Amino acid sequence: MKITSGPDGASAQTITVIPVASVSLLRDFERVENNRRRVRELSGDKLAYIYLPNVQREGYEIFNRDFYAQLDKQGLIINERFNAGGYGSDHIIDALRRQPLNAYAFRDGATIAFPADAMPGPRVMLTSEFAGSGGDSLPWLFRQAELGLLVGQRTAGFGIGYYVNVPNLLDGGDVAAPNRAFLNPRTGAFDIENNGVTPDIQLAWTPADWRAGRDVQLERAVQVAMAALKKNPASRAR
Repeated sequence: MKITSGPDGASAQTITVIPVASVSLLRDFERVENNRRRVRELSGDKLAYIYLPNVQREGYEIFNRDFYAQLDKQGLIINERFNAGGYGSDHIIDALRRQPLNAYAFRDGATIAFPADAMPGPRVMLTSEFAGSGGDSLPWLFRQAELGLLVGQRTAGFGIGYYVNVPNLLDGGDVAAPNRAFLNPRTGAFDIENNGVTPDIQLAWTPADWRAGRDVQLERAVQVAMAALKKNPASRAR
């Protein structure tokens, strides 16, 4: 295509445009950055924001990148709505549980808490009915570790999901029968299967909200985190 600054076509430049096969990823990036910007605005730049689309390689890479890049914040909003699942999320839980144990006071600089890669402030996790498998276990572990409150809708309730070690059938079909179950060792109950994880604050994100450009769940999560931060101000040097 050619572009020019005038209608006569003088000094036109030829530019090659290669269209992408899908805009889905670009829309995902836009939504994440818009949410991060919204959290920053609502919290006065006090809260970090992380979106986890899954707990597979992609989700872990996103968490490692975004968590450690925002350690200057005083609290955290984790959005695991629509989480497609994957592996166990123990790495994420371990990172979120980390708390400063001591601090180093420098003669000619700021005091630095240690471990330095800890988020000392409040944590709130967003859940939805479209998060399942690892998207079930992540908020369950988040609650068990007493990391913070869950806001949103009950998760899908298939913590193990489609998992089985059986060869394909002769007709090309297969067998969807899990060979394990998600067990709560404290109670002996299978907590997640067919139950999901019910958030502490149940709040629907309706189509009307979406059309109006509002994410009421995200707004509520920020309110919860800011209330906790006001009650117990976070300090990185403690």
